[in-house]
Parts: sequence; C-alpha cells; structure tokens
Amino acid sequence: MASVPLVVVGGGGHAKVVLDVLRLDTRFQIIGVVDPARIGGQVLEFPVLGGDEILPALRAQGVAAAFVAIGDNRTRQRIGWDLRQMGFTLPAIVHPTAIVSPSARIDAGSVVMAGAMIGPDARVGELAIVNTGAIVEHDVQLGRAAHVAPGCSLAGCVQVGDRALLGIGSVARPEIRIGDDAVVGAGSAVVADVKAGQTVAGAPARLLIIKSTMNDVAA
Repeated sequence: MASVPLVVVGGGGHAKVVLDVLRLDTRFQIIGVVDPARIGGQVLEFPVLGGDEILPALRAQGVAAAFVAIGDNRTRQRIGWDLRQMGFTLPAIVHPTAIVSPSARIDAGSVVMAGAMIGPDARVGELAIVNTGAIVEHDVQLGRAAHVAPGCSLAGCVQVGDRALLGIGSVARPEIRIGDDAVVGAGSAVVADVKAGQTVAGAPARLLIIKSTMNDVAA
C-alpha cells in the first residue's frame, strides 16, 4: 500500500521529536515542514517548504495529511482546526516503543511519544501530547490539545481539561480533575482538583498567584 503524503506544521524542538515518530510510521511519506520562521532551511533532514500560506496549494497538489508539531496548546488547537477546514486529515501517531492498551482511544492529531504508557479505557483527546515516558493510567481522560510532559504520571480516572499543561515530572493522584487551560508546574504533586485557568506548583501543588503588570492593569 502506498504511503500517504504528509506535511508537518511547525519546525521547533517539538517538531524534531514528532518527526522521529513519523519516520517510523510506514503509513506516511513526510514531504517536508511548514514554518514561516525557518523558510529555506531544514528540520533534521526534512526541508522547510515555506510558510502557512502554502498549505492550501499543498492540499490541492494531493498532500492528504498534516500533523501539527507545535508545543503551545492553544496555537496547536487553532492550527489543527484550520487544517481540517482546508481538507487535511490529522492522523494520530504513536511511537512503536509506547505501550497502549487495546481499549484506549487515541484521537485525531494526537501523539504518544517513546516509552509512554496509555492504560485501559484511557482517552487521549484530539491534538493532545503524551510526551516521552509519561504514564496515563486506566480511565484517564485527556482533553483536546492537552499536554502531558515527559515523565509525568497520571493515576487512574484523572480528568485533564482542554489545553491543560502538566509540566515535566508532575504527578496526579487518582480521580483528580484538572480544568481547561490549567497549568501544573514541573515536578508538582497534584492531590486536589485544579480549576480551569489556574496555575499550581509544588508538592503538594498549591495555587500560584500571578501578579498583573501595569500594562495588564491598563489594558
């Protein structure tokens, strides 16, 4: 069966790790990278084809699939939506060394990196990232465009909202709820629910009060 032509959107450090996963996936032929900040260069051995403006032309030329390799959760979700509107499919990709339960669900545009584990009846939402060595235990629900950073451990039945970020090495006890757009600092231990938009850090994790700047107040 012929490989499906695929373009990677984004050319930063996260894109390098995504490309490492994609080049092990025989379903796809990587034609290159789209990144307006790196036009004329390359990411690993893959050429940067141009900026976002070339995406409609690539789709018209028969490039059927795209993968959003951008670390910022909100930007990744927005670009994923735009690509769908252009007619691209957004495949889910899983590194061959990851362990994924047969009953787990990995939604479109998401990535499961090397050494990660996805437990029974867990769900990884659209455009989410389960990064290197992370553990997503049974019945965990990851929202759209959420990011579980390297070395995180989520115990059973944890719920993570859309665009939430769990920093490197953080952990959450069973049945914790972490709201949309919440941020959990690196190395934190989450033992109580985190509301939408909150930033917590520490062991145990506590709410951080982020002071507004004068510009914020003026706005």
